[in-house]
Amino acid sequence: MEALISAVLGDIISRAISVVVDKCREQQTTTEEDLQRLRQLLLRISAIIEEAEGRRVTNRGMIRQVSVMREQMFRGYYLLDAFRCREKNTREEETSRRLFARSAFSPTKRFRRLSSSTQSESMVIACRESSSKELKQVVLCLETMVVDMKEFAVFLMSYPRMHRQPRSAYLFLDKCMFGRQMEMEQAISFLLQADQQGDGDPGVLPIVGSALIGKSTLVEHVCDDERVRNHFSSILFYTGDSLTRDETATTFRHKCTIKHQNINVASVEERSLLVVELPEDFDEDTWRGLLRSSTRSLKHGSKIIITSRSEKVASLGTTEAVRLERLPEEAYWYFFRTLAFGSTDPEDHPELTSIAMELALDMRGSFMNAFISAGLLLRLGADRLCPRSWRRVLAHFRDYRQKNALLLGGEYPLDLQSRYVWSMAQAPRLGRLKLFLLRDSYQRGPDDRTKVPRVTVVDLLSGSAAAPRGRSEVLFWRSFVPPYYRYMYVCECELVRHKNNKTTIEMKP
Repeated sequence: MEALISAVLGDIISRAISVVVDKCREQQTTTEEDLQRLRQLLLRISAIIEEAEGRRVTNRGMIRQVSVMREQMFRGYYLLDAFRCREKNTREEETSRRLFARSAFSPTKRFRRLSSSTQSESMVIACRESSSKELKQVVLCLETMVVDMKEFAVFLMSYPRMHRQPRSAYLFLDKCMFGRQMEMEQAISFLLQADQQGDGDPGVLPIVGSALIGKSTLVEHVCDDERVRNHFSSILFYTGDSLTRDETATTFRHKCTIKHQNINVASVEERSLLVVELPEDFDEDTWRGLLRSSTRSLKHGSKIIITSRSEKVASLGTTEAVRLERLPEEAYWYFFRTLAFGSTDPEDHPELTSIAMELALDMRGSFMNAFISAGLLLRLGADRLCPRSWRRVLAHFRDYRQKNALLLGGEYPLDLQSRYVWSMAQAPRLGRLKLFLLRDSYQRGPDDRTKVPRVTVVDLLSGSAAAPRGRSEVLFWRSFVPPYYRYMYVCECELVRHKNNKTTIEMKP
């Protein structure tokens, strides 16, 4: 008994000493030392996360632990880049102040005032919030994670490696699903768990999210998982755009598409997974009646996934809905910085990093805008790492949003609504600007054999392709992850005239 008490007291004393040592170290380190420690910790954390993502981990506790590490890694990279940009701006201001201290009408001072006034307010707030205290907290948090990784690494080595290594995840982000790992594991966990309902009705998982947030991508990755494919004998898809009040269970089954069929599952285990995509304005009563009549033919153990933009779909579930939100600011920055810089180290280009952070904040978490902006930066050619060229892209994007909000009579839309685009190389003369109106948006799946348009939106923006004449199709974006959708627009050439503070749009013949 005394030995047990001594051991407990010894552990308490050692923990107290450790806390005191950490507090002293936290107060003694400088910001530059913390930044250097943060760089080293991020390299180690990145290696651990990459190793974890290369193995088929099934333990939910370990999956949550990897998710927490990933969030802290995103936060660390965001702070590292924000501090570097702020330090660069501070050094430039101090240099200008010393050089032109005697002149009260220095043009450099006027430029500095103009640049500070035109700088994104969100960017300024983000940099100010990246305080030294927050930096120390992130460093200590990452250090604690690294110290506690010994047991985690031992358990990790016991899981088999995946056949398809995700090594390209941070090199080619357009070919992997980003930032939805926890939502994916939540959905898979629901599908694999045994039914607890006594009435035999299948479990229903609602997935809710706005347009282009990644609902279809999440479902495709869930259905492509080997655990899910081995658990169900068949996976069926139904698109509810044509749902009518006279829909019956028979017509409903005929409209379902078989996405996967597992012949290895025994007949007594012929459970199915039904995926239903409902429109935003679906009739809830009609769907409830159809659900009751259609699920009678599903075997025990079958499950249903319902996706929709409407919050009404959450009430149809037998479990808590999965809600897809925009990526956190730190995660979105990590995503865009990798697309924009590629194999180039952002730390070697602090001015470009500052411009890219402003661009990422203006894009408001849109995946499509991230890919299109990164595509424009890649089209710069010899000016690929020129700050002036990156500022042109930033200025064009801001002008693009402002003009669309003005011409379309509201805030710039993040989804596939009508919008105007024009070439960056175009110089407006006499108040005239050649615009391309993108309207009648739609998407096509991989099974659609229709010819893909050669002209893309990036071509129009960069001016690298000849402008289409009349009405023609334009490829807005092609996804390289399941379900491999291609997003199209019908393009029309127009002219916009600015005169006496009035904007007039006229069709060009």
